[in-house]
Amino acid sequence: MTNKYDTLRAIRWDNDQLYLLDQRKLPHDYEEIELNTATDVAWAIKEMVVRGAPAIGITAAYGVVLAARRAYSENPNTWKVFIETELNALMHSRPTAVNLSWALRRMRSVFNHIEGDPEPLLLQEAHNIHQEDIDANYAMGAAGAALLPINCSVLTHCNTGSLATGGYGTALGVIRSGYADGRVVQVFADETRPWFQGARLTAWELMQDKIPVTLLPDSAAATLMRQKKVQWVIVGADRITANGDVANKIGTYSVAVLARQHGVKFMVVAPSSTVDIQLTHGDDIPIEERPAIEVLTAVGQQVAPDHATVWNPSFDVTPAELIDVIVTERGVVEQPNMEKMLSLMGGHAPAAVSA
Repeated sequence: MTNKYDTLRAIRWDNDQLYLLDQRKLPHDYEEIELNTATDVAWAIKEMVVRGAPAIGITAAYGVVLAARRAYSENPNTWKVFIETELNALMHSRPTAVNLSWALRRMRSVFNHIEGDPEPLLLQEAHNIHQEDIDANYAMGAAGAALLPINCSVLTHCNTGSLATGGYGTALGVIRSGYADGRVVQVFADETRPWFQGARLTAWELMQDKIPVTLLPDSAAATLMRQKKVQWVIVGADRITANGDVANKIGTYSVAVLARQHGVKFMVVAPSSTVDIQLTHGDDIPIEERPAIEVLTAVGQQVAPDHATVWNPSFDVTPAELIDVIVTERGVVEQPNMEKMLSLMGGHAPAAVSA
C-alpha cells in the first residue's frame, strides 16, 4: 500500500547495516548515520538521533540484531549470555516509550527458536516489526481520517510522521490520509519546545509531501481555537495505560485542556504496541526528565541567565476524560475508559485494579 503523500523513511537496513536519518540535523541537513553495534543504537536513541515511540521500538529491534551478531562472533556457544549487557543498554536508553520494551520482548521471544547463527531469524523479526508498523499506520490513517469532516483544519503537537515511525506516521498518517481524500485542508503545527520537533520535523515533513502546514508557537494554540480555526487536534502517544490515559510529548496535556474548553475534538493515534495494560493509569507512567541545557539554550544559543534552575520533563499525561477518540490498528475507541481499552487489547485489568 502506498500514498503519494508518503515519501520519507528515517530507518533503513541496507547492506547488513542500520542507517538512521539524524533528526538532530533537520531541517538544514539531511544526513544518515551508520550504526554497527547495539551500543551505538542505544546512544542514538538516548541522544535523539531517532525519536518517536514506534521508531524507537523498530530501531531497538535492529539493535538486537547487531548485538547478536557481535555476541555470536565472539562467543558462538554462549552468545545469549554475552548479549545481555547490550540489551540492557537498549532497554534503558529512553524510559517512557513503551514500544522500546515491547520490541525487545518480541525480539527475545525468537531466542528459543534459534540454532546456530542468530542473525538471520532476528533480522527477519526486526523486518517484520518494521513492516507491521508501516501497515498499522496505513490502517490507522484510514480509520482516523474517516472520523473527520470534509474541509477540516487540524492542529498537531510534536512529530508523529514518517520520522517518528517505520513510515507514514500515526497522527500524521491520519492527516496524510485525510488530505489525500479531501477531508483535511489545513494543518497547524505547534513548534514543540524545547526540541522544536514541530518546527524542525513536522513542518519540514509536511512540506516535503506538499501538505499545507502553518507553524505556530505552542502558546498560540488557545487563540487559534478561540478563533475557531481548527476543528480537531490529532496527536500521537508514547504510552497509553489501561484506563486510556496517554503520555505524549510535553505540552500535549495543555492542548487537550484547551481543546475541551473550546469544543475542539481530540484524537490520539498510536499502534496497539503503545498500550500498556499493566499500568492502571497515567500516574504510573515513568516520565523522563532531560538535561537543563535543552531549555537554557535554543539552536545552540543561550537564552536564559547563567545558573537558572530548570525543570525539563519530556512528556506529560493527558487524562482519558479529555480524549474523544483513540485510534489504533485494532480499532477505534471513543470516550476511552478501562473497560473499552481492555476490550480492545483482549486483556485483563492490572492486579491493582478490581476486575
